[in-house]
Parts: sequence; C-alpha cells; structure tokens
Amino acid sequence: MITDSQQLKTVLQNELSVVKITDVHTHVFPADFGSMLLFGIDEVLTYHYLIAEFFRYSTMPYGEFFALSKSKQADLIWQTLFLDHSPVSEAQRGALTVLRRLGLDVQSRSLEEYREYYRSRTMAQQIDTVFALAGVEEVVMTNDPFDPQERALWKSGAGKEDPRFQAALRIDPLLMDYTNAYKILQAEGYEVDASLSGNSAAEVRRFLTDWIGRMGALYMAVSLPPDFNLSDDSLRTRIVKECVLPVSQGQNVPFAMMIGVKKLVNEQLRLAGDSVGKADITVIEELCTQYPDNKFLVTMLSRENQHELAITARKYRNLMVFGCWWFLNNPSIVKEITKIRLETLGLSFTPQHSDARVLEHLIYKWDHSKALIGEVLEEKYTDLLATGWTLTPDEVRRDIGALFGDNFHRFLDR
Repeated sequence: MITDSQQLKTVLQNELSVVKITDVHTHVFPADFGSMLLFGIDEVLTYHYLIAEFFRYSTMPYGEFFALSKSKQADLIWQTLFLDHSPVSEAQRGALTVLRRLGLDVQSRSLEEYREYYRSRTMAQQIDTVFALAGVEEVVMTNDPFDPQERALWKSGAGKEDPRFQAALRIDPLLMDYTNAYKILQAEGYEVDASLSGNSAAEVRRFLTDWIGRMGALYMAVSLPPDFNLSDDSLRTRIVKECVLPVSQGQNVPFAMMIGVKKLVNEQLRLAGDSVGKADITVIEELCTQYPDNKFLVTMLSRENQHELAITARKYRNLMVFGCWWFLNNPSIVKEITKIRLETLGLSFTPQHSDARVLEHLIYKWDHSKALIGEVLEEKYTDLLATGWTLTPDEVRRDIGALFGDNFHRFLDR
C-alpha cells in the first residue's frame, strides 16, 4: 500500500524506469531499410526543428545552407545554437540529452568527439542501444508505398526481420495528391483513372488492402491540413468515404488522422517550413457518429484544439486520442495537455508518441516525456489519495502500462 508522498514518488519513478513502451508513431526504420534509417550526431543536429532555429540567427541564404554536406550543416548548427548561444530550446536540450544518455561528455562540447563514437558503431548496434536506453519495446513506423525506395524495399521482403518495428500504411499522396498518386497505382497494375470513375474506387480499396497485408500495417495514417472536412464532393472526400473507411472497417485497421499542419508556409526551409493551424473538431464528430464500426486514432497539432479533442473522445469509444504531436512536444504544453486528458478521460488515452525522425530521438523524447507524465500522474494520484482512496504499487504499474502501450493494443484489438 502506498501511504505517503515519498513512497508514491518512488513507486512512480521505479515503474516509469522499467515500463516497456510502444511508440505508436515514428519515422524510424529497421536496419534492413538501410539509408532510410537516420542515425548519428549529424542527423540529430540537422533535424528540421534545429534547422528552423538556426535560421532564427543566421542570415545565410537558405539554398547555400542546403547545398552543404550534412556534416557542414551540423557544424554550423552546433556553433550557432550550442556554442554561440545557450541551448535552452526543447530541441536543443534534446540533443544534449541524447549525448549524455549515450555516455558522451556533454561538457567537452566537442562535435568531433561525438562523431568518433559513431565511427565504431554499426546501425544494428545503435538500434539495440537506443531502444534499451529509451525503454522502447516496439515502434510503429511511417511506411509510404508511394515512395519508390520504400516500395522496392517492401517488395524485396524487407521490414519483416525485426519484430520491434511495426508498420503503419501512410496514405498522404492518395488523399492530398491523387492527381499524381493515381499514376503510381496505374503503374503498379491497379485500374484507376484521374477522376476516380468506373472501377477506380474498388481498385483503390484493393491497393489499400494489398498493402495492409504486405506490411502487416497496424493502421492507415494521413497528415491533414487545418481545413480538413468531408462536406464537399472533392476527390479527397470521395476517397475517404468510398475507399479508406470501408477498408478500415473491413480489415479492422484504424484510420489515424493527424490534423492541423500547414505545409511549407516557408518553402525555402523545406521540411522545416511547415506550420500549424486550428482545425474544426466537427469532422471528427461526424466520422465517429456516421461510422460507429470504424476506429479512429486522432492527434491534432494546434494547442487550441486539445480541450475540444478530449471532450470529443469522451463521447465516442471508437476514438483514441494519442500523443502531443510536433509543435506540441514542449514541456509546458505536454504537461497541460496530459492534465486535460487525465482530468477528462481518466487513463483511457495514449499520452505520447515520439514522432522520431532520427533514431536517437527516441532517447530524448521518451526521457523527457516520461518525466513530465510522471509529474502529472504524481499530482493526480496525490489528489486521489487525499479522498481516502488507497493505491498499491501494482495498480500504479497497471496504469502506467496502459498509458504507454496497453491502451493502444486494446484499441487495435488484433
């Protein structure tokens, strides 16, 4: 029985340190995906968060920066963001957390020393090390069959050797750029046309079903703009209603929507040039109401959407809220959103995912997130104990296991 605040803190810290995490949305890949897996200090430093922050200080022309080698870009970012200024942003602190947890000397401030560490590491070794340090048992990848490199890898049999890597079928091109995506489907032998007429919808459904089977995809996912809705007769709306939702139900594969990204508001920044906008929650209400036998995973990018999303999840058991996505992954906001969700949904959500684009991001994003979620849980458990309710270490273990993986797997029900 937990009887005082110090015991509660100790139990929480112990359980958080040993919980096996299912990271429900990442951009990392297994070793047999070769160069698609990004790892190493130069990749950490040239993460698009840090590129955007670099240009807050630098007047270098964007094109000149992107023409440099990866190591030269990393040199500039290290000098500007870590040596010329104190690295206080979350992305900067994250890079330092990675170095510290890998056992490297942060105080040396020696980029060459950190690079030397990687010269002795294989990709497979680094995957094992990172997973162990992050406490991650498995990750869900982002898998795009419209990308020629990745499509070829899956067709060659890649992606099946390491069970720690689960697949998610990414369908952004299908919904956001059908005028080009249909040509890829045609080249792959699917009888579709530019206007989705005739047998095209059935063929798109066949494509989705084939790729879910090939990948063993846990869900289908798409990143959507703030103005996403299904009130028109656009190709996107038709594909969602006529193709994605029937396959989602038939295959018992949730449809994951990540809503609120404004793509390339500054095109010169490339991947770092995306921004955020507030979305209309109505589309989620309509989907959950009109398709009660479908399951929806939803995260929204705008802070202003979070209370609405939590309230909506109270109304629909076929909706699972997950993560503090992208621009929300800052400590003050993670704590705020986690409190809102715990106070509104109890323990019936997935509080975080890493969205890691570089392997080592798993370390800092989960180190930081576990600490923040632990602080909120401590506050809520303290409130619970104040009512006279009793709490045991086994119950805390159960709750943490639910938040960091079991809720997601229960929702999948596969």
